[in-house]
Amino acid sequence: MRGDQALPYRLRLLAYSGLTDADRARIEALLDQRQRSIAPRRDVVSEGEAPRFVHFVLEGWGCRYRQMSDGRRQMLSLLLPGDLFDPHVQVVSQMDHAVGAITAMTVAEVVPDTFSALVEGHPGIARALWWNDHVALGMHREWIASLGLRSARERIALLFCEVYFRLRLVGRCSGLTCEFPLTQADLAEATGLTPVHVNRMVQELRRERLIEWAGRTLTILDLDRLCEVASFTPGYLHLDRTVAAAG
Repeated sequence: MRGDQALPYRLRLLAYSGLTDADRARIEALLDQRQRSIAPRRDVVSEGEAPRFVHFVLEGWGCRYRQMSDGRRQMLSLLLPGDLFDPHVQVVSQMDHAVGAITAMTVAEVVPDTFSALVEGHPGIARALWWNDHVALGMHREWIASLGLRSARERIALLFCEVYFRLRLVGRCSGLTCEFPLTQADLAEATGLTPVHVNRMVQELRRERLIEWAGRTLTILDLDRLCEVASFTPGYLHLDRTVAAAG
């Protein structure tokens, strides 16, 4: 597993190898038309709300989540800088889950009809969107497999590996170091564990000299071993279809 830095694309979608420079410029042109800032721990889109925009995450971290009536919450996926989410909102009457900010976020909001016209008029962008959707579904499947099959230690290790590879694709890593602003309570919601159990597993990975995690920064000390612990292979991220994979 390499630890080099990827090409500095602002969006994961832009790293798709089938895009032309003109396609990338068209996508980039959407990002500055309308932007919104969201405070930490506030919803970007609430459950039950009618979604109005296609969203691009420019800065900050968020998540999809479901919350039960008694306050229990399950994180369904992480949304990282460079991610695109809800590109097909025109077929959804209301959200069946919420999208919330973990840190302060800046998102670009694109009117669905504008985005659809761009996709329909440019086959390369359409294929990039299919790839983006397939990656999102792959991550969803891997999280389900983690909850059903992986041990607590393996679940935590997988999350560290996945975040690192996702951030590396958009040039957000320096060597084997990346931002990691989650709390242990966030990790618990993502992995179906208690915060106490998460703490034990994180301390174990630290003792084994696999990671350093201090404040908002994660450093992977031995990427190959961490991937082995997590039974992680990046195939479900489909990085072979990206320009960065050839860099």
